[in-house]
Amino acid sequence: MNTASEPRQFERRWPVALAIGTVVLLLTFLQGRVRLFPPWLMYATGILLVSALVPVGLASVRERWLGVERAVMTLFVVVVGVGNLATLAEVVRMMMHGGAELGGLQLLASSVAVWVNNVLAFSLLYWQIDRGGPESRLMDSGRRADWLFPQMGAAEHVPPGWNPTFVDYLYLGYSTATAFSTTEVAPLTSRAKLLMMAESTIALITLVVVASRAINILGS
Repeated sequence: MNTASEPRQFERRWPVALAIGTVVLLLTFLQGRVRLFPPWLMYATGILLVSALVPVGLASVRERWLGVERAVMTLFVVVVGVGNLATLAEVVRMMMHGGAELGGLQLLASSVAVWVNNVLAFSLLYWQIDRGGPESRLMDSGRRADWLFPQMGAAEHVPPGWNPTFVDYLYLGYSTATAFSTTEVAPLTSRAKLLMMAESTIALITLVVVASRAINILGS
């Protein structure tokens, strides 16, 4: 969180790197149950993205690396999204055909992994696109906001110059996947609404279809 006494020229990337590491580990776990990609692909994509995050903290090369970070982040989110959807589709296919490939515990673990990856992937995307990205928000470039946070209208209780960080977008992603609707953060643009609809739909299918089936198997 920004404060007047501690002005920042860039947003710290360690929470983003932690989220990326979690996504890579969960995708690797899912690959052990439903193999869709070669195992090295997830590690290579994660390492590439983390490598693109590091130079952003160096003022001398920050500007040229922001575009690289944005491009690699978009690629990473697309890979994760495709992997998540393909895994979910494969698990549902196995359930529909009554195969015994996945037991109750495997279904439950897979559904949790897909749900968490769904939250993290959309959180990274929200963080990257809102008002042009983290540095664009810090510099107040005047780009149109995709989401309205309650702190933006609560100047009495929020330090001047407040801007959302990755944790705020993580909360937005978590709330969308949990409540299947908007909570305290309001979407302002069509793309924000469509992205939240997509995240809610994936979360709903994961919880209602896969997780409930897993619990039913375990309880029988």
